[in-house]
This record gives sequence, C-alpha cells and structure tokens, in this order.
Amino acid sequence: MNKHNFTKMIIADKNIRFGKPVIAGTRVPVDLVIGKMAGGMDIDEIMKEYDLTRKQIYAALQYASYVVSTTTESTAS
Repeated sequence: MNKHNFTKMIIADKNIRFGKPVIAGTRVPVDLVIGKMAGGMDIDEIMKEYDLTRKQIYAALQYASYVVSTTTESTAS
C-alpha cells in the first residue's frame, strides 16, 4: 500500500464523528486504532473487536504516520 492508497480508506466528514478521521465505511476513528495498538492490543484483537480488516488497520497506521511526518510543529520537549 503506497501513501496515496490510504486516502480512499480514511475519511474525515464533519457529519461522522465530528470530522475526526475514520476508517471509511465505519465509524471507527483512526486515533482509536492507534491508541489500542499503543496500549498493547494486537492487530487480530482489533480486527475482531471492531470488525475491521488487516488492510483497514494498516491504512490507519499509514495515515497516522503520514500525519506525523508532515506536521511541522513539534509537541515533544
């Protein structure tokens, strides 16, 4: 999956979850997926818990990576 493929799988619509980026066709926010992984949940658990595919989870990870890599303002001190 190249960096442009996730744009079809991650959407931000002001009428869905207040415009937060979500996995297309779901109401599952990208930050929820990232937070679950950061908390120790593995991909298979997330797939089962939120009825997602591996490809959708990878799209969320890729989107998060893209956002972090293009952010110019640092919040780490």
